[in-house]
Amino acid sequence: MATRIKEKAAARKANADKRPHATAKYVRVAPRKAKIVVDLIRGKQVDDALAILMYTPKSASPVVEKLLNSAIANAENKDMDRSSLYVAEVYANQGPTLKRYWARSHGRADMIKKHTSHITIVLDQK
Repeated sequence: MATRIKEKAAARKANADKRPHATAKYVRVAPRKAKIVVDLIRGKQVDDALAILMYTPKSASPVVEKLLNSAIANAENKDMDRSSLYVAEVYANQGPTLKRYWARSHGRADMIKKHTSHITIVLDQK
């Protein structure tokens, strides 16, 4: 039995996250590998985070770097100062897994799981 549906919906809409963010979905990097890179930049200033990503030799680094640049552009579009931005939240969630088969001997097959991830970056001002 739902009550005050319109009021609750209006409150949810008013409290929606207003911070600049960017999301990359269905990235062909396993979330376990993406979380290693994501943990390096959490809580850092955006310029420091970009420098860290530029010199991190991991497969998820270029993807996260591109996503961070997108989040910075979104923040600048909202008239925020780039020098005061920092990475407030960043996380890599699991996306759908692509299942492929690999032929083995004696008519058998092994399954190959190709993991995908959804990476989100939320920025905030200090």
